[in-house]
Amino acid sequence: MELISENKVFGGWHKRYKHQSQANNCEMTFAVYLPEQASYKKVPALYWLSGLTCNDENFMQKAGVFKYANECGIAIIAPDTSPRGEDVADDPVGAYDFGLGAGFYVDATELPFAQHYNMYTYITTELPNLINAHFPVNSKKSISGHSMGGHGALIIGLRNSVSYESISAFAPISNPIDSPWGKKALTGYLGENQAAWTKYDATELIKASAYDRKLPIKIDQGGADQFLEAQLKPTKLLEAAKDSTYDIEYQSHDGYDHSYFFISSFIETHIAFHAQFLKD
Repeated sequence: MELISENKVFGGWHKRYKHQSQANNCEMTFAVYLPEQASYKKVPALYWLSGLTCNDENFMQKAGVFKYANECGIAIIAPDTSPRGEDVADDPVGAYDFGLGAGFYVDATELPFAQHYNMYTYITTELPNLINAHFPVNSKKSISGHSMGGHGALIIGLRNSVSYESISAFAPISNPIDSPWGKKALTGYLGENQAAWTKYDATELIKASAYDRKLPIKIDQGGADQFLEAQLKPTKLLEAAKDSTYDIEYQSHDGYDHSYFFISSFIETHIAFHAQFLKD
């Protein structure tokens, strides 16, 4: 790993690193926030997955999370949203919703993307192994995210429920097999066989009870989100959860949109939510 930058904030340290990823076959960047408690003991970690067009910096700079993370003694891990580099395939016309900045947290099977786009393995295996080896974190971790990252947090948390303590999401893409963003990404990364898509769809995972244990899930959604009906489809997820008797803590907030103004307004409640399950 190579340290890119470090800044002291609310008593802890925000640090950015780059390293060569075996899963993605390219150089990857991630950020870590270590609260004050990490200077004298191992702390739990919250993995944050960002949305389309973002990288590791968006959440760390805009969400206002450091004060609450430091108060609760939780490390924050913020990876990039996709592989990057001159040799990494991108959308042919440079669209924002596929390719660079839009890895969708899947392991691609279609060429040329399969060579680099293995974000599912990167988030679930490679990055946690790296964090555990180099930072003072204990065995407890939770996962959260926004939009495409909310989709990633849900599917990763559900499919790896023995590895996490809790899941939360802001405005997640809840049913990507029925979303224009999701259909484009899943076709491009996984091919036309829609049966292969279902393991990357939170609504389908809930329907199939494709998890080992029911983790606590918290979802917040802006009522004025411009992508609510066409792309995010939270009602599909909530209907599946009701049918499967999976309790999800869901709140809609009038007037809030899809931006980091929304995230920063409610990030304290998400840190408090995870803190109760990350306690020693």
